[in-house]
Amino acid sequence: MQFLLNEEQILIQDTARRLAGDRIAPLAEHLDRGEGRDEFLANLKLLAENGFMALNVGAGYGGTEAGTVAFALAIEEVGRACASTGVTMSVTNMVAEVIQAVGSEEQRAAYLPKIADGTYPAAAFCLTESGAGSDPSSMRTKAVRDGNHYVLNGSKLYITSAEYAGIFVVWAVTDPDAPRGKGISCFLVEGDTPGLVIGKAEKKMGQTGSVTNEVHFQDCRIPATQMMGEANDGFRIAVGELAGGRIGIAALALGISRAAMEAAKAYVKERKQFGKAIADMQGIQWMIADRETELEAARLLILQAAHLKESGKPFAREASMAKLFSSEAAQRATYTALQLHGGAGYIREYPLERYARDARITTIYEGTSEIQRLIIAREVLKEI
Repeated sequence: MQFLLNEEQILIQDTARRLAGDRIAPLAEHLDRGEGRDEFLANLKLLAENGFMALNVGAGYGGTEAGTVAFALAIEEVGRACASTGVTMSVTNMVAEVIQAVGSEEQRAAYLPKIADGTYPAAAFCLTESGAGSDPSSMRTKAVRDGNHYVLNGSKLYITSAEYAGIFVVWAVTDPDAPRGKGISCFLVEGDTPGLVIGKAEKKMGQTGSVTNEVHFQDCRIPATQMMGEANDGFRIAVGELAGGRIGIAALALGISRAAMEAAKAYVKERKQFGKAIADMQGIQWMIADRETELEAARLLILQAAHLKESGKPFAREASMAKLFSSEAAQRATYTALQLHGGAGYIREYPLERYARDARITTIYEGTSEIQRLIIAREVLKEI
């Protein structure tokens, strides 16, 4: 098996690392305090200009056409610098891939270049509702046909980037009499469409620089041509695209973990107790060894899932494995890194408490760890 990256993947990884270090990391603490929105949007534009908002989109639409492995590498580097920027980048790429995969040629030509070049600061994925989280087939948002239009009514919850998204991919029930999950369709709604109302921003535990809002559709009227794919086939689309999104969240979790452990390793080599650096103590070394082994395993799981997706092979099980393992490993890595800092890790002079808060959500969004276990078990048992 070949584990070496090709030249393009190395170039993308190096470019992401440079941009993350020069522009993104210095802003992370300010974003965490609710500051720096203009600078954050400028960084999103910079990422787009360098090809990072449409990494797996065809060059004909302005995309980088670099593939899923390069996407995972880039998300890891950006997430290592700032989780809020990383999740915005991940979701925007996911929306771009949905449009490329199931959109019409007119839809691709209209929206993909605006995502790729940063005309749209971000894009939003509107699936979750208050009563339809882990079970999106229970959604209640409706789209009713009215001549050559659809009228959307309902609300979505926890929508990343809603305040500055230029385009929304929205799922709604189009056939309420269909069997569960069979009467849902997928639509494209532009951010300035009348009736699309951005609700309150959530006050979150972590990743506070990435805005998360309720989104309401109040007699939101869109042309029927804004439906993506076939009518009543939207649930299948959502399930498929969530699998790809899990690779991004796994890579983000790995990036946060790397940042935490790098800080911890530097700290324990400097911190002295009982007359020597605590890095020389066996107990400390074992803590680091365990975490570093887990992060290497997470990296390999992510790259395997990314390679399968890029090769056009089934990857849902591997994506869930990568997301489950990486996000759970991130909880242990950030906890261990904070513990290695002792009391210093608990104060804001050091970034450890931010890493711990930022990592916590990775076990929840794009499918909870519990849902990943169900998916993995289902896929494994299919083979028997």
